[in-house]
Amino acid sequence: MTKWLYRVGFAVMACAWAPSLAHAQSADLVLCDRIAADPSDPDKPADIKGVIEIAPSDIATAIKFCKQAAAGSRRAMYELGRSYAANKQTAEAVAAWRKAADRGSTSAMVELGVLYGTGAGVAKDDAQARKLFERAAEGGNPRGVSNLAALGGGGGAAPSDPARARDLLAKAAETNAEAQYQLGLMLAEGIGGPKDDVGARALFEKAAAQNHPGALERMGAFAQEGRGGPKDVDAAKTYYQRAADLGDEDAKAALKRLQCPIAIKDKRGNLVSNLCF
Repeated sequence: MTKWLYRVGFAVMACAWAPSLAHAQSADLVLCDRIAADPSDPDKPADIKGVIEIAPSDIATAIKFCKQAAAGSRRAMYELGRSYAANKQTAEAVAAWRKAADRGSTSAMVELGVLYGTGAGVAKDDAQARKLFERAAEGGNPRGVSNLAALGGGGGAAPSDPARARDLLAKAAETNAEAQYQLGLMLAEGIGGPKDDVGARALFEKAAAQNHPGALERMGAFAQEGRGGPKDVDAAKTYYQRAADLGDEDAKAALKRLQCPIAIKDKRGNLVSNLCF
């Protein structure tokens, strides 16, 4: 349900240069955020869109400016880790994420948890992964919550606890679009508690208002089917289009089905064509 995502020093100058240093730090952090911020990072400023993956052409620049900003910003240190990971420098990424996690970055905790849970770059340790996901979840990070719920039993570890995940997501969903989306999915499917289409739709609507692609697609589906509220095909098309414009493949497919609703099949039931309107 969730995607595993990946995640960024500055030079010390003489005191006489303190004003210009502060300005340089700010500029470094702005550039670091612009090309390496994680869209799901709770530390990310609201006006920064972020990137799911750092573009190959931006990696060297991201490492340079995030390294220069990292001493004064845990977010930049986390983004430095993302930059190293994108450059396949796993040891450097782990070191940066550990520093960021020590400063309280819940996103860095999630990334370290992923590495421990998969054994990528570090010795596999489910107990350590669970501990990191729990810290991130308690800090309100929705990926920490969903990863904690997804971490299965085995090796003496406690089994997944959807009900607890639902409770933790409810806390994070007060302010976070990803948490609203994830909690909406749980309510829509009745995972970890009663099924609640009305509640799910309300959560999807909140996340959709923040341009969350998955929530926009789900709002399209709920509006199209009349789940949890009124049926409105025109509104469904609008939601689907907004999600499709953000790259959501499910929304693109849903739009095509709405535009070409009649399927023409041969006598064996194989699709031959669609009639579009």
